Amino acid sequence: MPLDISFSLDDQDLDYFRSVMKKAQHRAEALSEAAVVESAHKLLRKVDDNSRAPHFVRERLVHLQSLISMLDDADWPLAAEERTDVISALAYFAHPSDIIDDNVPVLGLLDDAIMIDLVVREMRNEVDAYEAFCRYRSEQETLQGKDVTREDWLAAKRRELFDRMRERRSRRHR
Repeated sequence: MPLDISFSLDDQDLDYFRSVMKKAQHRAEALSEAAVVESAHKLLRKVDDNSRAPHFVRERLVHLQSLISMLDDADWPLAAEERTDVISALAYFAHPSDIIDDNVPVLGLLDDAIMIDLVVREMRNEVDAYEAFCRYRSEQETLQGKDVTREDWLAAKRRELFDRMRERRSRRHR
């Protein structure tokens, strides 16, 4: 029988996680984009290979995978600033020594799950737009008409989602 445990992080707790993220970003400045992405991939593989990895971690990794995928997706060309934001978001996973040692059974990935939630919260517009684009692309590929090229309909949807993402980000920062 599963046990549900929930907790809330207050502003002070979130500030702590943000400071840890800032330190990780500072350490990751010396790394290449490829090294940062590979570290995030390593976490994905580690959890995927661990049949006992907690569900609360697995369900968050979908968003981490989206962040990684948007960097390499030729149909989703990120502007330089947005690309830097994604790499910064992945920086926490580039350093093996995080808050809780990942080798601690069940709880070792708790800090990673919290950090994924925090990153996704901070980048909600980007993640939502990219995931919507992927759903659209997947649905439309089978429905693609003869008059419109694949690039035409992808470009139209991409423009729409980038505009919406940037507008939401702009409103959030005002």
